[in-house]
Amino acid sequence: MHSIKSLGLIVFTAALISACSSNPQRDILTEQEYYREAREAIEDNNMLVAEDRLNRLESQYPFGKYAEQAQLELIYVHFRMADMESVLAQAERFIRLHPLHAQVDYAYYMRGLATYEMGFAFVERYFGDGTDKRNPVPLQDSFAYFDELIKRFPDSAYNTDARARMIYLRERLASYQMEIARYYMKRHAYLAAANRGEEVLTHYQKTHAVADALAIMTEAYELLGLTEESEKALALLTLNHPDHPQLASGTFESSGLTEVDRRSFWNIVSFGLID
Repeated sequence: MHSIKSLGLIVFTAALISACSSNPQRDILTEQEYYREAREAIEDNNMLVAEDRLNRLESQYPFGKYAEQAQLELIYVHFRMADMESVLAQAERFIRLHPLHAQVDYAYYMRGLATYEMGFAFVERYFGDGTDKRNPVPLQDSFAYFDELIKRFPDSAYNTDARARMIYLRERLASYQMEIARYYMKRHAYLAAANRGEEVLTHYQKTHAVADALAIMTEAYELLGLTEESEKALALLTLNHPDHPQLASGTFESSGLTEVDRRSFWNIVSFGLID
């Protein structure tokens, strides 16, 4: 009797295993089903589900008719999830794999947008006041990416937004140059300060920083004894920006950046505790 029961248990177990393995594709949906579920999840603002379905679609049907669209959708989903590094990686991958795709301009745009967002971290963007002092490299990269989009796809629907962001980026990058120029002025590195002003005039024309750049150049060249260069900068400042604060009295006034810190060494290193 015992052997019969054991035999029956073995047969039952074998049958169960056979049933479980008879349909190995039971959890795999069709390509259309994956895409439909992904789109429904996006519309329901459920990005985790959307990401899962799009990844499964691409994994199961890498050469299917929805595969390329799934890659584009993933770029958008990762952006909605605020995962900018994944947006950048996915966008660059799509550009590399599908350079002639009808919607590749979207990947170029999102590459610039992701880099733009990474250049303005949340805390600094909404709560800090150090916008002009941050590392400018991501902002420079974002500007270059948007510029490439516009040049490659002059009729792209994304160019209007890209241009607007480029204008803002130029303002921020020009302001960054002026922060460095002021830093140099405070340390009496006048030639370095003047060079930063020249950088603004050369690369960031029509930004608000141009007036301050001319003022810095006027003062820096004067302190260097380069009278002709100082007078040229002052003439441009007076002609184009007569309302600049350093011209308020009718003559050019010092910025005050070069005033020597007269505190003693010990006062400085002790944060004012020792006179």
